[in-house]
Amino acid sequence: MSDPGRFRGYAAALWGMVLRDLTVLRRNLAPFVTRTVMNPLLFVFIFTYVLPRIGQGVQTGGAGVTYATIIVPGLVAVGMVFQGISAVALPLSLELGATREIEDRVLAPLPVELVAIEKLVFGAVQGILAGAVVFPLVYIVPATEVSIRVANWPLLVSVILLASLTSGALGLALGTIVRPQQIGLMFALVVVPITFLGCVYYPWAMLHSIRWLQVLVLVNPLVYMSEGLRAALTPDLPHMPTLAFLGALTGATLLLGGIGVRAFVRRTIS
Repeated sequence: MSDPGRFRGYAAALWGMVLRDLTVLRRNLAPFVTRTVMNPLLFVFIFTYVLPRIGQGVQTGGAGVTYATIIVPGLVAVGMVFQGISAVALPLSLELGATREIEDRVLAPLPVELVAIEKLVFGAVQGILAGAVVFPLVYIVPATEVSIRVANWPLLVSVILLASLTSGALGLALGTIVRPQQIGLMFALVVVPITFLGCVYYPWAMLHSIRWLQVLVLVNPLVYMSEGLRAALTPDLPHMPTLAFLGALTGATLLLGGIGVRAFVRRTIS
């Protein structure tokens, strides 16, 4: 087969897989929305609605800046990460397990690596949808004012695209490494720590008084998602330099994606 013919065949097979995933997503739209909004909704409700109403608001340390404003970017980021893990890691871990449901994908007329990349990209698409679902909640629910302004639309689009790809890559890496019987352990050792140490509930700059922790959390990709969205949505708050979080998100996508693709190929051809 000529190169153009091979390319058209690959494109047709990839499009068929995307259509299949879209059909599954449409049929499971309610579970998708539920698992996406539940965690951010509960946190926003307690910390930005209930506590201010009972006079127990969180101190921000900045005049005129509400806690709701600080956490909006982080909660959008964590919603994207949760979706990458839920949409890619959990199903993939089961498909690569004893049932071997992944074999119908691997038999498609595609290199195995492209099958893995399709899962990563579709997970990224769901991550973008998750961010779009979460954002209205964290903007509307708080009892205190939320000050959001987009000063740089190209930066916001770039951060969202890179954050979604990083989420999909993280889901691919976890889904190919973690065995089904280790799912609970994955949440305890990976998901919970990256959430609480991902600068979701506080800017990275506020960790300066705990220098060792400020340096340690730099291995967490969620830190760069939160800081990137903070720079795009709340530019007046302290945040990382633009090149730092854009470069880190690009590197995290390549690193996690490479790990996930290699592990996927190893698991499927073994």
